[in-house]
Amino acid sequence: MHVETLELFWIKMPMVGPFTTSFGTTQEREILLVKASAGGASGWGESGADGVPMYSYETARTGWHIIEDFVAPVVLEEEWPDEGFAVAYAEKFSSWRWHPMARCAVEEALWALEAQRRDVSLQSLYANARSIQERIPVGISLGIQDDFEALADQIAAGLEQGYQRIKLKVEPGRDVSVVESVRERFGEIPLMIDANCGYRNDPDALGSLKALDGFNLLMIEQPLAHDDIDGNAPIQAELETPICLDESIHSARHAAHAIDIEACRVVNIKASRVGGRAAAIAIHDLCAAREIPVWCGGMLESGIGRLHNIAMASLPNFQMPGDLSASKRYWQQDIIDPAVEIDDEGHVTVPNTVGLGHEVLEDRIRDNLVRYEKFTL
Repeated sequence: MHVETLELFWIKMPMVGPFTTSFGTTQEREILLVKASAGGASGWGESGADGVPMYSYETARTGWHIIEDFVAPVVLEEEWPDEGFAVAYAEKFSSWRWHPMARCAVEEALWALEAQRRDVSLQSLYANARSIQERIPVGISLGIQDDFEALADQIAAGLEQGYQRIKLKVEPGRDVSVVESVRERFGEIPLMIDANCGYRNDPDALGSLKALDGFNLLMIEQPLAHDDIDGNAPIQAELETPICLDESIHSARHAAHAIDIEACRVVNIKASRVGGRAAAIAIHDLCAAREIPVWCGGMLESGIGRLHNIAMASLPNFQMPGDLSASKRYWQQDIIDPAVEIDDEGHVTVPNTVGLGHEVLEDRIRDNLVRYEKFTL
């Protein structure tokens, strides 16, 4: 099988409101999309990179360069197996050390293309005959707020909409007092915090984290720097609250090391961070074997990336509510139809129809277009 065309779409999508983390504030998100086509079928993928290098060194611009100059020529020239070509692609590029988000975008498009060609759902390809969840519990992620009442309004709205877990972004100085206020206002709601690497590995940080330990949190996500897996181990030993690692986990090897040294008790899986869905599923399987629960994190994806996340999060070891919120939570207009919605019980239903399971609105993509290019052999 030959991939006949790869198309790149660089778009800017306005968000419903600003989203602030310890990295900075996003009000309009730049997104790089990939469309792969062959034999009358097509599939879509999305890079998790933004327009600026905050969470990752990658951006929409760097992803474009890597795909155009290095990935696309290989994908278009290669003769791929008729079945399993998304996995074959992942294996071919697995030796690359860098640019996981660019590689992931193409890999996702190939998974969706393969699902279309085989007339099966994306979910069934990711599951590979394993048991799956048909409905996935969903949590909501809330950015840092200067005004507590504004944050409280967002929490109340999220609970009313049925979200099963509230995640608060925090940073040093805006952590303990915020969580304390939330507990006083809302009681024992399912609550976790995400530091996005905001704490230094020093006694002050340990003091803040131990103070947070008293609030019955589901987890404390990524307290230390992305390259400091080992530094989490002595902190986890001091805490009852599980530490969850996100930015530190770039491969199954990283996950295994973190588990071996007891640096975490939960792992957040983001396919774009680890280089693709095949790598993400390998981490899921490793953690399942080691009895470490995982959950699916979000990267402010459009509906395309969100549908890939939902399909992957149907795997059995995704045991905690994921950042898979409804399209309207972030986007004034999503680029899929129907939009992603959650039900009254705080679940999203996993599509079981062919391919992504929702229509991709290419006209709406072009309405938000920054740059476009089509590559052929």
